[in-house]
Formats: sequence, structure tokens, C-alpha cells
Amino acid sequence: MFETINNDLKEALKSGDKFKLSVLRMLKSSIQLEAINNKKEIDNELIINVLKKQVKQRNDSKTEYSKLGKMDVANDLAKEIEILNNYLPEEASEEEIIKTIEEAFNELNPSSMKDMGSIMKYVSSKLQNADMTKVSSLVKERLTK
Repeated sequence: MFETINNDLKEALKSGDKFKLSVLRMLKSSIQLEAINNKKEIDNELIINVLKKQVKQRNDSKTEYSKLGKMDVANDLAKEIEILNNYLPEEASEEEIIKTIEEAFNELNPSSMKDMGSIMKYVSSKLQNADMTKVSSLVKERLTK
């Protein structure tokens, strides 16, 4: 995956796509920084974690800028998110998430909100490509029934 990002970076440089080039340079730097900080090799898992963080940060910023009426900045952030999402694997469907939550409930038999952490840990170990915000809200909903 890192090779693909590097190749796309070179392609953006050749084609003169300054916006995509800046996003990919930032991504490459973030990946390298994460690898150095955590003393890890650059592998797909590390890249996916960095991508998810970057997308989440931009989504949060986009929301804030939209609230402030700065739509030009929000639109740029949306373009950045689109570029970053191209490198993420397809996200788990809601059906897959619900099925995994059911498995967690059957296996762990949670009794209260105190068990939320263990359920989240179970689900995240089974689904690496799930929106954990969505998972969290579904687990909370299920626990409060």
C-alpha cells in the first residue's frame, strides 16, 4: 500500500496536481512519523490506522468549518477526505457490524454499560475496517435495551 501511495505521489507531481500532491505528501509524512514514533515497520495495518486518524481529523474539522460558514475550507477538507478514502479498504457494512455485535453479546454476556469496553475490544478485533463511532452507538443502544 505504501508503494501505491508513493507511485500516486509521483504521478501527482508529474501531472501538476498540487492539491493531491500536498495531501499525499502529508499522508506519507504522517505514516513515516507514526512508524518512527512507535518503532514499527511500515505495513498496511499502520497505514490504515494513520489513514483512519487523518480522515477522522478532517471530518471533525469539516464539521466545525461548516458550522462557522467557512464552506471553502470545508470543501477542501471534503476533497482531502475523498483522496484519503481511496486508500482505505471498504468499510464494514452495518449488517456485518450488527452480526459481530451479536456474536460479542452471545460470547461475553454483558450485563451493564460497564461491559462496553470489552464488547468494543471484541468487535474491533473482528472488524478492522468498521466505523467505530457507529459501532459504539449500536453497542450503547443494545446495552440500554
